[in-house]
Amino acid sequence: METLSKGQRLLLDKQASTATLRAEAGADGIALDYACFGLDANGKLVSEAYMTFFNQPRSPCGGVTATTPHTFSFALARLPAQVDRLVITASIDGAGTLRQLRGGHLDLFDASGQLARFAFTGTDFADEKALMLGELYRKDGDWRFKAVGQGFNGGLDALVRHFGGEVAAPSSAPPPPSTINFEKRVAQQAPQLVSLVKSAGVSLAKVGLDRHRAKVCLVLDISGSMGSLYKSGQVQRFAERVLALGGTFDDDGEIDVFLFGRHVHQGEPMGLSNWSSYIKRIIERHPLEGDTRYGAAIEAVRRHYFPDAGGGARSAPHHADVPVYVMFVTDGTTSDQAMTERQLRWASHEPIFWQFMGIGKGKKSKNKKLAQFADSDFPFLEKLDDLDGRLIDNANYFSVASPDEHGDADLYDLLMGEYPAWLKLARGQGMLG
Repeated sequence: METLSKGQRLLLDKQASTATLRAEAGADGIALDYACFGLDANGKLVSEAYMTFFNQPRSPCGGVTATTPHTFSFALARLPAQVDRLVITASIDGAGTLRQLRGGHLDLFDASGQLARFAFTGTDFADEKALMLGELYRKDGDWRFKAVGQGFNGGLDALVRHFGGEVAAPSSAPPPPSTINFEKRVAQQAPQLVSLVKSAGVSLAKVGLDRHRAKVCLVLDISGSMGSLYKSGQVQRFAERVLALGGTFDDDGEIDVFLFGRHVHQGEPMGLSNWSSYIKRIIERHPLEGDTRYGAAIEAVRRHYFPDAGGGARSAPHHADVPVYVMFVTDGTTSDQAMTERQLRWASHEPIFWQFMGIGKGKKSKNKKLAQFADSDFPFLEKLDDLDGRLIDNANYFSVASPDEHGDADLYDLLMGEYPAWLKLARGQGMLG
């Protein structure tokens, strides 16, 4: 193990790019919050998603993970080429300055054990409230580590600005308690869902929607071909994940549920009091049906949330206090394509976003510029994704081989693929305040 002084550098083993490294920080005398910033060659934050900390514990590529509030693991091979440096920082949240530190350290480990330690004390600082502890950086094709120890008077906000990130303007009102209240309710009433709520919250924070309020609706295909997915419990597990998202958006702890096949059925809301075996019970009341009719389902959902139009034509923007996020799940095409297109065009004038998910073969990426599979099971959903004649783009589509294909974090990231951009468009049209 090497003991590093401020400014000293360490050339990492050639295997570092494929191995897992770990950095552990610690301090005595005052509590510190730790974060890791992924920077480009100009020293600027690659994106807000590359600020890794306890509330956003994983970078999009999986190259940086906050395994504890003071420990980071690094899979350097997973980092995209634009990430040139990883800077580990510490900051004080509240009163106090770094001069109050009795001592602190940053330790670096690989699979063989501890590689280095950078130690510091309060005598190294004055009234600073944040500091850059150390950084991993690329040079000449190799990864290296540098002990930095540079303080910042302005705290974490100063660090974020220094790295080119944006700091939210202060608000005179306290943050809305919805998410906190929902987490507490989940912990008390449905502790099995706690991890889902936390994962949903992380994905929302990545796109700046941790304070966002919305209604959430789950629309499920009950055509006969869906039978095995219901029997295996996959639809139940997926519904639980959507419930966690809905509760994070709105702490009433419920989501609305619609079923569609030949007919459309509205079930009782799914919530913390009835989530267990909810899908089994609703399918017993509304058995699987022949046919699949997207348009009828869209009409019923529109009529529920915006009854003034009666599910019919709308040609001017309609305002509401909060938007509606619809998770629309199907495993096949629809028999009412013309009606579906009309409904989606009319719905583009309403503050309602349609996230379609096809179960089968199809376009896997949320990136519309990527090529589609030639043998896609969902050419019509792909058409809806880019449908013409709409006021704004109000829909997104991706496909999965099964509802369980993606882990929680990846699924919630997918569900937020186009929703933030739609919110801006809807506000621009006066549909939302």
